[in-house]
Amino acid sequence: MRLVNTLSLIAFSLTFFSCASDTNRISEKSKAILDMKRATDFHSFSKPEEAFVNHLEWDASVNFSDRTIDANATYKIQTSKNAERIILDIRELNIKCVKVDGKEASYEIGEEMPFIGSPLSINITPDTKEISIHYSTQPGADAFLWVEGENPFLFTQSQAILARTWIPCQDSPGVRFTYNATVKVPSNLMALMSAENPTEKNEQGYYEFRMNQPIPSYLMALAVGDVEFRSVGAHTGVYATPDLIDAAEYEFAEMEDLLVAAEALYGKYRWERYDLLILPAAFPFGGMENPRLTFATPTIIAGDRSLVSLVAHELAHSWSGNLVTNATWDDFWLNEGFTVYFEQRIMEAVYGKELSEMLASLSYQGLVKEVDEIMDLNPKDTHLRLHLKDRNPDDGMTAIAYDKGYMFLRMLEGIVGRESFDEYLKTYFSKHAFQVMDTDNFIAYLKANLLTSEELQSQAMISDWIDGEGLPNNCPKVKSDRLNKVDNILYMWSQNNALTSDIPWADWTYQERYRFLTRINSEITLDDLAELNNQFDILSTGNNEILFAWLEQAIKKKHVGSYPRLEEFLVNVGRRKFLTPLYKAMLETGQKEMALNIYNKARKNYHSVATATMDELLKIEAND
Repeated sequence: MRLVNTLSLIAFSLTFFSCASDTNRISEKSKAILDMKRATDFHSFSKPEEAFVNHLEWDASVNFSDRTIDANATYKIQTSKNAERIILDIRELNIKCVKVDGKEASYEIGEEMPFIGSPLSINITPDTKEISIHYSTQPGADAFLWVEGENPFLFTQSQAILARTWIPCQDSPGVRFTYNATVKVPSNLMALMSAENPTEKNEQGYYEFRMNQPIPSYLMALAVGDVEFRSVGAHTGVYATPDLIDAAEYEFAEMEDLLVAAEALYGKYRWERYDLLILPAAFPFGGMENPRLTFATPTIIAGDRSLVSLVAHELAHSWSGNLVTNATWDDFWLNEGFTVYFEQRIMEAVYGKELSEMLASLSYQGLVKEVDEIMDLNPKDTHLRLHLKDRNPDDGMTAIAYDKGYMFLRMLEGIVGRESFDEYLKTYFSKHAFQVMDTDNFIAYLKANLLTSEELQSQAMISDWIDGEGLPNNCPKVKSDRLNKVDNILYMWSQNNALTSDIPWADWTYQERYRFLTRINSEITLDDLAELNNQFDILSTGNNEILFAWLEQAIKKKHVGSYPRLEEFLVNVGRRKFLTPLYKAMLETGQKEMALNIYNKARKNYHSVATATMDELLKIEAND
């Protein structure tokens, strides 16, 4: 086979093309789009300027016995006048047969590259309308986590470039397509996707799905398990396993309020329904914004609705990310910075500014800490415009894209005023709906539509934010009177000027408790920490954010009484946000043997997204 090893995808804004079109040739409008300035995606082999997909028909059978999926992926495609091939991304897929317009066709699989995979090059002509690939996945496909035993469960995680491990696709955020799917699963389980979903099981285990809005491949999602559905609003509902469904229904009962608040801010919700699926605790993230069906970790079920800001974040992605998508992973901040800003505005609208400012203060606290850490390693990684060529795009999932991006937008709001900024954002989402955006085009749009004078542009210090190191001088200073009071109480306690019993723990919100724990410093002794737990029984908390903050301090102070709970937590919870600091704390305090012992028990329970990070952190060889 001839090797195809050039990464040359050009990301561009694709509008939706009807599958019923009389021609597969690119329209005049599409040609104009192709002529615009494009951002190079270094993480995909595909060449959409020659041919691109616009609709997928996916027919699949899920096999728990061997942890594989057998499937047919049939794409409607658009071609240029000189098209000779279409290139899809694959990684460790077993390609069985390829057809072009219903006839078996020749294809080539190029050289495999680390974490990128291989190009699947299919010969076509300018008149080709359809390609079809029969294939199967491998048991160790990185997108999957298979939970075995009495309660089997399967879920996928496609972001950033893992969709290619379970579907051959043009795996770039710059290529959008609609899809229909039919999925066969064991009859005692329900299948769900990022599409129109069932609310009840059927006896045959056969499910049909439809996604009419075009999405990029990283938003392809599948989950299979014994789940139930509960409606919590006219357009919102939750799915969870029977043991969690009551708790989930209570925890997320206010989702409809969040949706209504979001629409009031930045325009109509374009995806019809917003539902939430609670996944097994091995899910590596807090949430994943799969359209119509957010995937969420059970660690946000606290029993008091204190962690719903994560739901607000994933809901906000329905505008920033899903509706207007980063063109490449170097532009990741255009997804996450906008989403954190929108999340804060939703939380302010529903729960008040005092709460949202506490959340913003905690974000700023984490950002400053992470900027300091990154500056010691690679200062360029503190740029908003990322530099991920020859790197795994997961490297860009830091506080820079999220919270520096948020601070940039908050700064813009401060310059032009909230009313003007809101009108700008609402128009931005509407004008670029179902399209992609790169950093250069965003800057041009920003200058043309918001910062319309040289004075405003100078005041914003755009280049310092986008391509500058650290935090610019005009970074907003976030203030929270309630968190300032927490800091004062912590200081008094650390100086022995206040008793442990004087700490108003019972009256504090989650944000105040989290602030207190994460600000504990070297002046606090092991005895102080033990007394704190004896007074307030923090180890028994149902809030996993609080538990995480406590366990990190327990490791640093070597509070061995917390170690059984630490091991239980790490063995059962796969959320990378928690894992990385806890394992790192063990390494930094000379407790590597404990870290390795726990990881040896826990690794099989983690998703590949988490194990890739932990393997590198712990410097161990994976034995998959």
